Amino acid sequence: MSGGNGSNDGMSGGNGGGLDIDRLLDDPATRIIVCCGSGGVGKTTTAAALGLRAAERGRRTVVLTIDPARRLAQSMGLTELDNTPRPVKGAAGPAGPGELHAMMLDMKRTFDEVVLAHADPERARAILENPFYQSLSAGFAGTQEYMAMEKLGQLRATGEWDLIVVDTPPSRSALDFLDAPGRLGSFLDGKIIRVLMTPAKVGGRSAMKFLNVGMGLLTGTLGKIFGAQLLTDLQTFVAAMDSMFGGFRERAEGTYQLLKAQGTAFLVVAAPERDALREAAYFVDRLAADQMPLAGLVLNRVHSTGAPQLTAERAQAAAQALEENGGEHEPRQAEAETLAAGLLRLHAERVEVMSRERRTRDRFISVYPDVPLVEVPALAGDVHDLDGLRVIGRQLAGESIRPGEPA
Repeated sequence: MSGGNGSNDGMSGGNGGGLDIDRLLDDPATRIIVCCGSGGVGKTTTAAALGLRAAERGRRTVVLTIDPARRLAQSMGLTELDNTPRPVKGAAGPAGPGELHAMMLDMKRTFDEVVLAHADPERARAILENPFYQSLSAGFAGTQEYMAMEKLGQLRATGEWDLIVVDTPPSRSALDFLDAPGRLGSFLDGKIIRVLMTPAKVGGRSAMKFLNVGMGLLTGTLGKIFGAQLLTDLQTFVAAMDSMFGGFRERAEGTYQLLKAQGTAFLVVAAPERDALREAAYFVDRLAADQMPLAGLVLNRVHSTGAPQLTAERAQAAAQALEENGGEHEPRQAEAETLAAGLLRLHAERVEVMSRERRTRDRFISVYPDVPLVEVPALAGDVHDLDGLRVIGRQLAGESIRPGEPA
């Protein structure tokens, strides 16, 4: 772990009070929240809980997941998620006209929408039917990250949403979309692409002459790399897309700047484990390097106990005493003592886990003292409905919830 990072104005700093989630959600200036983190730390659930809480506090909210998992749909009572925002029933709250919608990025459909919106019908048809385009839009490296930028930009441009919550993929590639403008620029400025674009710009017999002379020097090499047919498809694709390339770059850069703007907040989600917090440190450092507005860290699945005053050592000693004396009593009492000893040992194990989690958390805080943090207690089971998401939302807001208390 290295270097710390500053926090948003809407947050209180480091150990001095933690991450004020409700203040973040209620601030009308907050328009985008991006949740990022490694896999298995509850990031999708966190994003859904934030969206639900924001909606029930009066904001018109959409949750966009880039994670291909279906957990978000299941927890919101939806049979499926696709590229269109779907309303979540039962998510409206007493605070006003809040609404919750959810959607999952469909990379190819988003690419198709961009083509249809920025090309005339004939050119659009030529692009959509091009085999190279079909491969590119279905899973070419980097396409998902760029299309995530496109979809986020589209949602923000409509002005329809008070708040957009983005749930990113569960890996370090969650921040690859920050590289989309640069990668796109490198692709468009690459020598091969510039050579392939030249015939479209020259036109007519000059283009044919260029293809016969200039491309002849490259066809052998490129044909071996791409294959003759794929090279032809690539040439046709580049020629059809030529007029759209500038728009791609411009929109990607615009969305990148939107992510750096005051109305955006990044939340790093982690668990109180060494590997998860090491990944969290990577995200914090990367966001700081890109000057992205970090709101804070959500530390999920933190263990607790109802008897914090009973240490692990005392619990183990009491359990041992009960086990040693168990044979001296009648069967019913001996059975009760055996059960009590087992519960004491479970408590001791829980306290040891808590102690290990605190040490891991404190190491992170010592390196990043200015990163606001909120802890979310571990739940007994998985979250699978809106009531469960409400519980998570209340815990994110710092509310204490007693066992059995309704959401």
